[in-house]
Amino acid sequence: MKNADCDAIVVGSGPNGLAAAVTLAAAGCSVRVREANATIGGGARSAELTLPGFLHDLCSAIHPLAIGSPLLRTLPLQSAGLEWIQPPIALAHPLDDGSAACLRQSVDETARSLGKDERAYRGLMDPLARNWNQLAAEFLQPMLHLPRHPLALAGFGLPALMPATLLAKLCFKTPVARALFAGLAAHSFLRLNAPASAAFGLVLGAAGHAVGWPLPRGGAQAISNALAAHLQSLGGEIETKQRVESLEALPPSRAILFDTTCWQLARIAGDKLPERYHHRLANFPHAPGVFKIDYALSRPVPWRAEDCRAAGTLHLGGTMEEIAESENAVATGRHPDRPFVLVAQQSLFDSTRAPEGRQTLWAYCHVPHGSERDMTAAIDRQIERFAPGFRDCVLARHTARACEMGQTNANLLGGDINGGANDLWHLLARPVFSPAPYRTPLRGLYLCSSSTPPGGGVHGMCGFHAARTALRDIFGKRIPAIPA
Repeated sequence: MKNADCDAIVVGSGPNGLAAAVTLAAAGCSVRVREANATIGGGARSAELTLPGFLHDLCSAIHPLAIGSPLLRTLPLQSAGLEWIQPPIALAHPLDDGSAACLRQSVDETARSLGKDERAYRGLMDPLARNWNQLAAEFLQPMLHLPRHPLALAGFGLPALMPATLLAKLCFKTPVARALFAGLAAHSFLRLNAPASAAFGLVLGAAGHAVGWPLPRGGAQAISNALAAHLQSLGGEIETKQRVESLEALPPSRAILFDTTCWQLARIAGDKLPERYHHRLANFPHAPGVFKIDYALSRPVPWRAEDCRAAGTLHLGGTMEEIAESENAVATGRHPDRPFVLVAQQSLFDSTRAPEGRQTLWAYCHVPHGSERDMTAAIDRQIERFAPGFRDCVLARHTARACEMGQTNANLLGGDINGGANDLWHLLARPVFSPAPYRTPLRGLYLCSSSTPPGGGVHGMCGFHAARTALRDIFGKRIPAIPA
């Protein structure tokens, strides 16, 4: 475009938008980021939601895919103020007998704790953890690609395509190991008997062993701030309080990259897009939503299992069968009585999150997309189930129903935190079936959000791949498919 105000505009300052902007700026392009909110970060933001001095993460909290990202690990984010904290135990999964299954960074320690399933767990996870860098380069990009590490991918591919419940039953004999794997797989938002639901358990388990499940000191906002600082050091610009409602409202540029969901892009671009493509974006299916609670606590959670008090993340759901039933209920439009609850207790390891002697707690459960139901009582019951006396610790709560989450972040409309469905077909066709799904039919217009591969998570790879496509298409520049 002649008389361009800058080379590229990025709409949205979530991790993918900032990663796209960094990639473009590093290649010599002038870049401007436009953000609707007063603060940058999208799903990686932090704020005082309950009481003064209690710092809560608005969406993402624990970040194995950020520290393990092929892009983010190459950027000087620590020089820009990002500090990772590794809890002593990455994940604890408490059980009703007062014990807890634990995922530790050591595969051997984790395996030994699983008794009869020691050998099976080691055989499943050790090769994946050892090949993490190669595997991350393969699955954190479009599924339609020529593998660079076919041997590593082959060892991952067959188990990954299985339903999580089937893989757990084939591999493990004990309810403890099966429950641990089911909790990992439930991050998929899929029924646990759905094809490829096992992939999410394998990826998150391998990441826990290879790079840990860390939290950033000072909140998820620290990730966004570090990315923004690096972008600005490359000459990029960021404008906040700049909501984009139409393509015409944007200044002239050669390329526009949208870190918005596919539904927002369909609305904003409107009839500028071909009717068939617009229809595909507008009708891309949603994932289930979430109901989230942030707690201000007077003291640490009184977990019955001692290991839970050293874990950054907890999965509350009991047995594999119970978790499977909970996820099946959500997938069929119902609200489970005993929801699978994901919990993070960052303030145990990061003193910046709460006043001295106090604690924060971050929790959410899955609900049908757009749900209006308040799940506070159900989440409280699940925590109290494994931590008797928990309710006595609560000073304040901040709740967000699925139907409310789009009010503070339009990318979370209906509580969908993943940019759309995660089933096998919609991982292949995300949002369209193409080896370059970031490119739209409108020249110079790209989608770089979690509605594109590899999907949700704080890893920046959607933004990287979209920026790489734009660099090739518009600017005639080629950069490696995966950062060196």
